[in-house]
Amino acid sequence: MKYIFGPVPSRRLGFSLGVDTIPFKICTLDCIYCQLGRTRCKTVKREEYIPSSKILAELEEVLRSSNERRIDYITLSGSGEPTLNSKIGEIIREIKKITSIPVVVITNGTLLTDRALREELISADVVIPSLDAATEETFERVNRAPLSLKISKIIEGMMKFRKMYEEELWLEVMLIEGVNESEEELTALKTATDKIKPDKIQLNTPRRPPCEDWVKVVSSERLSQIKEFFGDNCEIIAEFKGKVEKRCLRDVEDEILALISRRPVTSRDISSSLGLDVGEVIKYMENLKREKKISSKIHNGKTYFRIIEI
Repeated sequence: MKYIFGPVPSRRLGFSLGVDTIPFKICTLDCIYCQLGRTRCKTVKREEYIPSSKILAELEEVLRSSNERRIDYITLSGSGEPTLNSKIGEIIREIKKITSIPVVVITNGTLLTDRALREELISADVVIPSLDAATEETFERVNRAPLSLKISKIIEGMMKFRKMYEEELWLEVMLIEGVNESEEELTALKTATDKIKPDKIQLNTPRRPPCEDWVKVVSSERLSQIKEFFGDNCEIIAEFKGKVEKRCLRDVEDEILALISRRPVTSRDISSSLGLDVGEVIKYMENLKREKKISSKIHNGKTYFRIIEI
């Protein structure tokens, strides 16, 4: 499959069936913590990068053949900023015609300044924008935005979307040690979140290897302090704890490589997603490393695997 991946284990969405609406690493931002690496094409131009007909045809095929697999959400996220696809509204509406599985859009929120996009996202069951900074200086440092994007306008766009959107709005805040978790930065963020009024504020820190090696995770103790600062509707995104789904695989290595090609993963991630014993997964990983198809990197005490690009 080119555009559909998973279901993959998600720390906040259970088993998530991913939908790519954008080619790899086309984004409005170039965030220092991105697990996919540096942005290859930074743009704010919306167009039909991938035809909606091709995305929907693949999705229908996957749903027809996935009766034995648990899918909690269909998630528009993946390899780039999904809202750059000018047909995202149509994609959401058509998905909801063919399945009752709730549709989630994970976005960096930068294009919510666009009234047309805000109206397109109305059909989604959950929208999860991110807000990593509320001051221009830190926004530029963390998210490396083009000059045309201003965080004050983005926050305003999120506020306007909240007023018209009646479903679940969860706001993700990615915290980086020594960068955006000072008292000054958190106060600015809380002022912004109080105005946006999301149903949830979800605190995160780079659990997977970031594109910039100097990026550091925030400790569990510090995250707990920050959670208290934001209040009752704030939560820390916890580790995935779903039950492994046992199933048969026609070609295990191809399934593993398809999963790793989307993002860095651990052996346990692969085990949870593909229904394999962890020990069995490790054997496959050792073979793939010998064949120089994958590499590994230790981050935050865990070993993550990546595809070796030729």
